[in-house]
Amino acid sequence: MENILLILNTVFVLSLPLLAAWLLDRWLGDPAWLPHPVVAFGKMISFCEHLLNKGSRRGLKGAFVAIVLVLAVYFVAYYLFHWIASFSPGLLLALQILTIFFCLAGTTLIREVRMVFEAVDRSLEEGRKQVARIVGRDTSGLSAQEVRTAALETLAENLSDGVIAPLFWYMLLGIPGMLAYKMVNTLDSMIGYRNERYRAFGCFAARLDDVSNYIPARLTAFLMILAFLPRGRFGALLRFVGIYGSQHASPNSGYPEAALAGILDCRFGGPHNYFGEEVWKPYIGSNDRLLTTEDMKVAVRINRRAEGIMIVILIITTTLISFFI
Repeated sequence: MENILLILNTVFVLSLPLLAAWLLDRWLGDPAWLPHPVVAFGKMISFCEHLLNKGSRRGLKGAFVAIVLVLAVYFVAYYLFHWIASFSPGLLLALQILTIFFCLAGTTLIREVRMVFEAVDRSLEEGRKQVARIVGRDTSGLSAQEVRTAALETLAENLSDGVIAPLFWYMLLGIPGMLAYKMVNTLDSMIGYRNERYRAFGCFAARLDDVSNYIPARLTAFLMILAFLPRGRFGALLRFVGIYGSQHASPNSGYPEAALAGILDCRFGGPHNYFGEEVWKPYIGSNDRLLTTEDMKVAVRINRRAEGIMIVILIITTTLISFFI
């Protein structure tokens, strides 16, 4: 009996910050009134970029900036949490919950995607304006089908980048690792472009983001299929992801997109207009059927279930590890 109580107490202590933060994200999303550490990360990156992205050896300077910022975030968080733990367990718990909450970005994107489908059902122009909030391409010429496709593609990618990947790095390196991943992700979103300004300076940051998301992206695809619980389609969907996951220009984004395209039996990809420049993305899937609001609802359910499965995996893993350390 004592052993059972010990196990239950350990599970509770280890899972409380994670569960509380996840439920907080489900409830609040990313409230605009609350200061967000990613904003601070962005200001740090912007300062370094304006200071060093000039002259010669820009690639080396960009690599230096990325390495220093990621390591700084990790070690500052590591020592700060250890210092707080030494004198205030209550404050430590509150800070843990708040930090994990800040690192999760599932609910806000789901709300945005819902609003895209609601907007495009009212009018195409409203849909174009709404989807422009969550994608980086020119949306002024998109059809209703392309608006819905863009929203679902972004939803699949965000499940990996905004939820599963942070949780994966939390499992490996704790909250400091989770924060370090968010810095990597922010670096890529700000300077990881292949244009004239960032091609050299942001190259290392983009590759670092690719490496950081390599396992999480594939894990996300697997969790999505597991969350769908397809009758007799599990193997077929895994093969579908194996075929189409590597078709994407990104080494990682194609896998969660392929999982969702396979689940919905639809087609993603095709031509995209990035402000005057047409970029052709290989098709993921072959069924060019019209997407509907019901497809969005299925995609949201898959996202939520995949998140829940990942939370359970983390609780079980961290509990088991605690008994062997």
